[in-house]
Order: sequence, then C-alpha cells, then structure tokens
Amino acid sequence: MGCAGDRPATLGVQNNVLAGCPESPNCVCSFETRDSHSIAPLQGSLADVRAALSQMPRTQIIGEEGDYLYAEFTSRLMGYVDDVEFLAVPAENIVHVRSASRLGYSDMGVNRERVEMIRSLMTP
Repeated sequence: MGCAGDRPATLGVQNNVLAGCPESPNCVCSFETRDSHSIAPLQGSLADVRAALSQMPRTQIIGEEGDYLYAEFTSRLMGYVDDVEFLAVPAENIVHVRSASRLGYSDMGVNRERVEMIRSLMTP
C-alpha cells in the first residue's frame, strides 16, 4: 500500500498562482521567493510537460484543466506520493511548477531533482 497520505487541500490555482511551500525542506515552487524553495519556471507548454511526464516511471497525471495540470509521483521503495502541479503561461512560453512531498520533513532534494529532470526532458 505504501505511504500515500491524503491529497492536500491546497492543490490548484488560487489568484493565478500555485500555493507556496511550507517551512519544511521538501518542496520547490517557481512562485517562491525563498532561495531554499525557489526554482525557475520551465520553458515550454503543457504539451511539453505531458510528453516529459510520459517518460517518467511511477507518474500519473491526475487532472488537467485549462492551463493547469496535476500529477502524482510515487517512490519506488516506500510508495511515498509527491504532488506536482504545473501552471502554463502560454503568452510567455513558460510553465510554473510546484513539487512537494506529502509526508515527512526533508526530501533529500528529491523534488528539486524531479523538476530538473522534467526540465531536461523538455529540452529538445
């Protein structure tokens, strides 16, 4: 069964932005201003994101509406679920991203590495 935890109530777009990160070091977001949680937005479109996600194991797209996409990533060993959200800004050809662990305190950099992997898969 693993360590899925409950899907957070803070998912989604509020006032044209994704939720910020908690104080714990297990989240990155392109809307964050704190260096420890900040990450650059992705270059491209939601179609590029979907294509990248299709290449990543244990990844499931849960929902997509307009310029928003939500996916869950499940860890191989313990079955931990991480929530990853994308918000496209087509006029700027960027996609904002938020990747956060549902459980635990530190993620040992996994969320940042995941976003960078998605970025590399989106690069032609």
